[in-house]
Amino acid sequence: MRTPIFVTLVASLILASCGWRDSRANPRNWFGNSQDVPVEAAVVEEVNPLIPTQRRGIFARPEAVDTSVPIGTISELRIEPTPSGAIIYATGVADRQGAFSARLVPENEDLLPVDGVLSFTLRVVYPREPTQIGSEFSRTVHEAFTVSDQTLAQVRTIRVEGERNAQESRRR
Repeated sequence: MRTPIFVTLVASLILASCGWRDSRANPRNWFGNSQDVPVEAAVVEEVNPLIPTQRRGIFARPEAVDTSVPIGTISELRIEPTPSGAIIYATGVADRQGAFSARLVPENEDLLPVDGVLSFTLRVVYPREPTQIGSEFSRTVHEAFTVSDQTLAQVRTIRVEGERNAQESRRR
């Protein structure tokens, strides 16, 4: 009776000392802490708004205009593993109060990473009328995006961009 208890105790001590916490097999170690990285300035193309790009039928509804803009700064990026993939949590600080309809917009077509980088832009919509700047707490916006295991298999870096900065998290 004492031998099985002793063997179980020794086996559990050996298993506990294996270093599961720092193992690459541990899903909590797949991505490291996010870092602040510079972002390139956007290039604005000249387009004549008086020339229509497509012909439309008389019963066609007008397309909804996207009035969202990138958020001012990205303050935090976290990737939390799930059984079917991961959830990307991004926190940003808007330039003024009243930002709404926040969303993480994938920059990669069909969520296919380019050179192992999966890029997103945190976009918000501001009210038409001017609002106060307010405190940073009142301008903070949180948003999340779910990614599957199939997409994560090809990803080495997840990047979330704002207007003035970007945050990246790399796979360990």
